[in-house]
Amino acid sequence: MRKFTGTFFALFFATGFLVAQNAVVKGRVVDSNSSDVVPDVTITIQASIYEAMTDAKGLFNIESMELPQGEQVLLVRKEGYNSQRIPITIQNGKTLNLDPILLEIDLTDIEAQIGVISLSDNELSDDDGTSFNVSGLLQASRDAFLNAASFDFSATFFRPRGLDNANGKVLINGLEMNKQFTGRPQWGNWGGLNDVQRNREFSMGLTANDYTFGDVAGTTNIVMRASQYRQGGRVSYASSNRSYRGRIIGTYNSGLMQNGWAYSFSVARRYGDEGYQEGTVYDANSFFASVEKKINDEHSLNFTAFYTPNRRGRSTAITEEQRDLKGIQYNPNWGYQDGEIRNSRIREIEEPVFMLNHYWTLNEKTTLNTNIGYQTGTIKNSRIDNNGTRLLSTLDGQNFYSGGARNISGNYYQRLPSYFLRFDNPTSYNYQQAYLAREEFVADGQIPWNTIYDANIDNDGNARNSTYILQNDVNKDNQFQFNSILFSQISENIALNANVAFRNLKSENYAEVSDLLGGNGYLDIDTFSQDASGDGSATTTDDSFVQSDVRNPNRIVGVGDRYKYNFELDATTISGFAQAQFKYSLVDFYAAVNGGTTSYQRNGLYENGNFQGNNRSFGESEKLDFTNYGIKGGATYKVTGRHLIDINAGYLTKAPSIRNSFSNSRQNNDVVRNLETEKIQNLDLSYIFRSPIVKARLTGFYNKVNDQTDINFYFTESVRNADGDGTFVQEVLTGIESRRAGAEFGIEAQVTPTIKLKGAASMAQYVYTNNPDQYFTSDDFDAFRELGDGTTNLKNIHVAGGPENAYQLGFEYRDPDFWWVGVTGNYFSNAYVDVSSLRRNDNFATDVDGQIFNDYDPEVAQDLLQQEQLDSYSLVNVVGGKSWKIDDYYVGFFATINNVFDTRYRTGGFEDSRVGDYRGLVEESNRETAVFSNRYFYGYGTTYYLNLYVRF
Repeated sequence: MRKFTGTFFALFFATGFLVAQNAVVKGRVVDSNSSDVVPDVTITIQASIYEAMTDAKGLFNIESMELPQGEQVLLVRKEGYNSQRIPITIQNGKTLNLDPILLEIDLTDIEAQIGVISLSDNELSDDDGTSFNVSGLLQASRDAFLNAASFDFSATFFRPRGLDNANGKVLINGLEMNKQFTGRPQWGNWGGLNDVQRNREFSMGLTANDYTFGDVAGTTNIVMRASQYRQGGRVSYASSNRSYRGRIIGTYNSGLMQNGWAYSFSVARRYGDEGYQEGTVYDANSFFASVEKKINDEHSLNFTAFYTPNRRGRSTAITEEQRDLKGIQYNPNWGYQDGEIRNSRIREIEEPVFMLNHYWTLNEKTTLNTNIGYQTGTIKNSRIDNNGTRLLSTLDGQNFYSGGARNISGNYYQRLPSYFLRFDNPTSYNYQQAYLAREEFVADGQIPWNTIYDANIDNDGNARNSTYILQNDVNKDNQFQFNSILFSQISENIALNANVAFRNLKSENYAEVSDLLGGNGYLDIDTFSQDASGDGSATTTDDSFVQSDVRNPNRIVGVGDRYKYNFELDATTISGFAQAQFKYSLVDFYAAVNGGTTSYQRNGLYENGNFQGNNRSFGESEKLDFTNYGIKGGATYKVTGRHLIDINAGYLTKAPSIRNSFSNSRQNNDVVRNLETEKIQNLDLSYIFRSPIVKARLTGFYNKVNDQTDINFYFTESVRNADGDGTFVQEVLTGIESRRAGAEFGIEAQVTPTIKLKGAASMAQYVYTNNPDQYFTSDDFDAFRELGDGTTNLKNIHVAGGPENAYQLGFEYRDPDFWWVGVTGNYFSNAYVDVSSLRRNDNFATDVDGQIFNDYDPEVAQDLLQQEQLDSYSLVNVVGGKSWKIDDYYVGFFATINNVFDTRYRTGGFEDSRVGDYRGLVEESNRETAVFSNRYFYGYGTTYYLNLYVRF
């Protein structure tokens, strides 16, 4: 008995000792609006394996002898609520009771829509990559700087770290959505689906990502999985004067039901006769459905489909002369037809997406997610086409045509006052013509639709073939992809991620007749390669013109027919990555590698008359193969729970996009000479501070890109054809090197329970660091052509694309009665226009005989070639909202007013390459108004957005 008693007391004291040494973190989570407890909230001690979920009473408990000691951060997360990071101090033998933890309804669910709307609208109107808004990638983060970049800086086309959106990855349910043709995400493919895009996981830069290796501008995974949506419905109406006038969305989610099923659906409509820019019609519908079956505890299947057909009128850059005469809302792409606005540049997207996702829990520590995706449909971009012909007569069965039909663009340079005052000594007649041109441009300056119809109807009283038609440039894509993503928690401190992925694209690309504009047919020939006179006086037979397809000469095409160009593209990518993540009390770190292959091939279905024989345009091109790899790593050193040092570094190679692999894929099979994979080096170092009041991050970053390729298309008088006239060229730049370096800072201070102060700043420089190779191709000369020594002088020129410096100060007030308002002041500087690389080769100083201009002055030339820096500007934005709980319904509104003081500013621009030599630029600079001056993009004036919603 004595032995038993001794053993009992020994165990008792030992157990008591162990219990006494446990650290306990417990608490209760409550809805700050209703005071109801909140179940199923995820509670995590940051950078540790310790996690708990609140029960039906909102209670949680985390208890262990091995909890990380000292200052830590407790993460409190639930979808639909604002996440919290609560600084705590953990000590063994102590119990920390957090009761209550108040969770607020996530009003930024509403705010986040602004970022998505802004981004998708810009991308929807852009197929050339001139839109650099990346707010959709950033809003998933609570980081103060990224929030500023998303909601306030994005309106100015600010690009965080100077990176294009092709440098970021966008995934939906783990499947990559970046287009293989351009490398950019096509946001129009899921526009309007705001309610079902809220579950996002964002990793900044090259930081560790659970799905893919990622890219230097970050990775966003949008989770569209039925079981992950909060149960309930939502109906909202929005009004705006930005891109559309109205938007209606209705969404319902079942949540995961007891029978293991879950479903979600959403429909939306966006519409407007025009947005802020004149003539920018908006017509979009969105449909989304997702259904999931939880088969058992190990397996779940999810099917997601969305279809968002949208139609958007586009605007374009304008000169200062046009701005002065018509204002910043001027858009030359539209005109009145029978009293109705009609835009000649319409972008239509109809690309439904289907996904099947399998989620497999192999064991408590390992999961396998396998995804299959299929995307099909078309993207169409319309424009007016003019083959320059009018039928004069028919003799012995031969048709005779005249060329030189006039350009009917609303802002064609020969319609502007500057054109009539281009002489050194204008006469009174010139001033009279300039005055008449000014009056006509101010009164109209748009597409003359009725005149076009009249011209086509009057053209050849018998056949009445059109001189002008409306053309669609069509991309008809079918893409299949597959990937499998493994996650394994190997131990308490080590996790492993890996994936394998396959993507195949089969793309048809062709011109399509959209509207004959009053005519009966259209002659499928290229008249501009023949009629060099350009004055309309030349006459020739139809056999003398260049044929779009020599195998089907002199075709008359009608609405819906393919013409002009017709080819296929095949692209295949196979890749894989592996990543290990390590988490310890003082340091977290990760390392990852990836590798893969990419192949492209063009197959011409037309044999272009300028590129005949030897597979120049008809048949399969050379097959392009690229091997790519990457390596990255990073670490977070926890100096204390409040002070952290974070570093990330990586090196990766990327295949050039399809667009930059063929010099002119619409006409021939020619591959870019000396084509290389891009090489990217990336480094960032951050200091992070977190306290109950202040959250801040200061980051320095460095990015270097080598062997980049870029292709530009334009008409110029500085590259001439055999007759000595200007010509349309493809300018190919290879071996481009650039550097982006700077610092970014964000800070938030919760100075009172209701008032938050915030600030953000980015100070950087983005420049080219070498003189890349340059050559030209054209259908007006057989081989490629180099000017000067075959390079262009871009070294130390700034990479254009929004301001390099951006600053913000602001505050936010959130009242306990559930209304809030925020004001930010934003300042932008150091934005530059995109330069003409044609002007910066050695040919700039030489005459047509190859000799230096006899009046060439190096100092004058330096001034002429100085890159234009745009003026700095300030913008003030106001946001606010209010919500009510009425029984089981949440009712509220959210509103923004951007650019409160109606500041007029330029967001970007580019130099015109029509004139690219010294003497021509001197003449232009000496004119009161240059004929071929820089073109600019202008920011919106004062705009508003109002959203009303009911959630149940």
